[in-house]
Amino acid sequence: MKVSPVKVRRIVANIATADVSAAKHFYGNILGLDLLMDHGWIATYGSAERMSVQVSFASEGGSGTPVPDLSIEVDDVNAALAAMKEAGVAIEYGPVEEPWGVRRFYVRDPFGRLVNILQHR
Repeated sequence: MKVSPVKVRRIVANIATADVSAAKHFYGNILGLDLLMDHGWIATYGSAERMSVQVSFASEGGSGTPVPDLSIEVDDVNAALAAMKEAGVAIEYGPVEEPWGVRRFYVRDPFGRLVNILQHR
């Protein structure tokens, strides 16, 4: 029996927290994402940029690092790094030029999630 393919329109990462407002500074102010929806119990940040739909499954994060919870590709990784440092966010890995063609660094968001900030060369 042939099953009709489903067209995935978007994938949303959901992060459980008791303090939804803690996302505003990291994801809104530092990374520049727009607040798209706020119901008090859930706040969704995003961008009008056209993005690929992807979900990854990994046994490591590459170069012997732990698997990050989120990977966020930016247009200027050096600017993102400077913004993180200016905001006092600790850099956990990098910045580094990886052999597979990305420059990246790891930080933790306010919820303790490991975030991979990257730019393709």
